[in-house]
Amino acid sequence: MIAGAQNRNNLIATKKGLVLLIDLNSPKNDIDTILKRAAIKGMNTQKLKAGDFKPMEKDGWVLVKHQGNILQFNLPEKELKENPQETPFVITGDIIKKGNSSPGYMDNANYGINRYSTASVYELPSGLTRFILPGYLKCRRVFLSGGFNEWSTLKGLMTKTATGWVIDIKLQPGAWMYKFIADGHWLTDPNNLINLDDGAGNTNSVYYKYNYTFRLHGFAAAHKIIVTGSFNEWRDNELQFAKKGDTWECPLYLRDGMHTYRFIVDGSRIADPANPDKFKDADGISSSVLNIGETIVFKLSGHADAHEVYVAGNFNKWEDGKIKMKKVADGWAIPVILPAGNYDYRFIVDGNWILDPANPVHDVEDKQINSFIAARANHTFKLKGHDEAKTVILAGTFNNWSESGYRMGLTGGDWSISLHLKPGKHLYKFIVDDNWILDPANKLWEQNAEGSGNSVLWIEP
Repeated sequence: MIAGAQNRNNLIATKKGLVLLIDLNSPKNDIDTILKRAAIKGMNTQKLKAGDFKPMEKDGWVLVKHQGNILQFNLPEKELKENPQETPFVITGDIIKKGNSSPGYMDNANYGINRYSTASVYELPSGLTRFILPGYLKCRRVFLSGGFNEWSTLKGLMTKTATGWVIDIKLQPGAWMYKFIADGHWLTDPNNLINLDDGAGNTNSVYYKYNYTFRLHGFAAAHKIIVTGSFNEWRDNELQFAKKGDTWECPLYLRDGMHTYRFIVDGSRIADPANPDKFKDADGISSSVLNIGETIVFKLSGHADAHEVYVAGNFNKWEDGKIKMKKVADGWAIPVILPAGNYDYRFIVDGNWILDPANPVHDVEDKQINSFIAARANHTFKLKGHDEAKTVILAGTFNNWSESGYRMGLTGGDWSISLHLKPGKHLYKFIVDDNWILDPANKLWEQNAEGSGNSVLWIEP
């Protein structure tokens, strides 16, 4: 018996070779996908259901079991050439881990730079990221798996070249863990000098997709320039600039938020001359301030007679008197740079805390209703109709299925709310006046323990 086998489509690596399980009752797209991942040329669902296995037999596969709607094919170890496994291992099932974060995406990475013996991951002019695994030419199939595809091999099939394997994928800036799977054998990137434990006993390679470049113009006679800051705990011999023409540059990944930093030019510490945002510490040393995130303009109309108006939220730990709004022609306004995320907020008008009257979207936290806004929102949930409803609430894995959390706003006949969601899979439902419903505009759903189903949303990395 093959461990992990179920009545579904799977590709399993064992000590004796590969095992392909196919459920003939599966949708055509599912069967065609597993055949493609098994790299069987000339095979499709129509031939499979007709009992024409010649393309598979030509590729070395042997039909060993046909029970009901389940077919089992084996590819002997001698056909694999290398990388037999000691224990059975499913290499095509989705590995879905619970939680708000995508497994393999390092939320706690404040910054990062890549270190390779030979560059095997790099950015293309198209905006795609190219991953290369040199060698392993005897392998029949190689996958790229990581936090960007929930560690699933279904989307990570690499293309064989004369010197190795390659795949181009779309990535957002961030810190991503990854591995290669060569004929079922998981391996880190042999050219990547950065490998980290994921906390579950696995060692993974890490790639940082950059989102910021420090630049310093001039200083042609300088020999060594370094940037140091709060993001790397002011280590002063780590992030070195490279000279490009008359400019020194240091590209890296920086997490959203506020960072303070200085340049070290041949041992002398200076603030960034191109950045006007500076402050002096207790010792009188100047540092530059960098805010990375989306600029949100908070605006409150009216209240012309107010003396002081502030905005506060969970982005500043609800501290009153910190973010003072400026009086404008039709009210009060202040731009605030926020890291990507979801935020509750209120205005404080002469000491009175009020909701934003122009924002119909709310969140409920500890039975307190607050105005709600997302920085760098990457998905908008919409529900058409239900104009007569008193409340429509969005609940899902991203807010622990809170029945009182995200209250959607009604505008133009649609209930809507925009959120910033982590890459990966999210389950959700709408609650219309206490009635839980699937998203009628989303054809993707899966069954749940209650038998009522959940809508499924995938956020691409």
